[in-house]
Amino acid sequence: MRYIEGIHRKSKIALPEYVDDYVTEDNPVRIIDTFVETIDLTELGFKNATSKERGRPGYNPKDLLKLYIYGYMNKITSSRKLEKQTQTNIEVMWLLRRLTPDDTYTKGIHQGDGS
Repeated sequence: MRYIEGIHRKSKIALPEYVDDYVTEDNPVRIIDTFVETIDLTELGFKNATSKERGRPGYNPKDLLKLYIYGYMNKITSSRKLEKQTQTNIEVMWLLRRLTPDDTYTKGIHQGDGS
């Protein structure tokens, strides 16, 4: 008897070219993205809302806020689990535009110091 088989892992396949193709129009991550993009973080008192002139650029606080809201909506409270989501979850990849902040950044979100 035969089984349903997957494709060979090293074979070339034609997947959708854009990450956007994997996220439906009614997916909640699109709402998170739209909502956060309309917020003025400086006006709300986020201390890292403007980028620094010198040094290595940090992550945009809006991107970290999107990740935090996603985690809250999906009951993900661990900074390491949030980090893992950025590497494995297509919704989070779309939401953060393939950014992968490590848990030191996501831990900062929970401690209230942003990026």
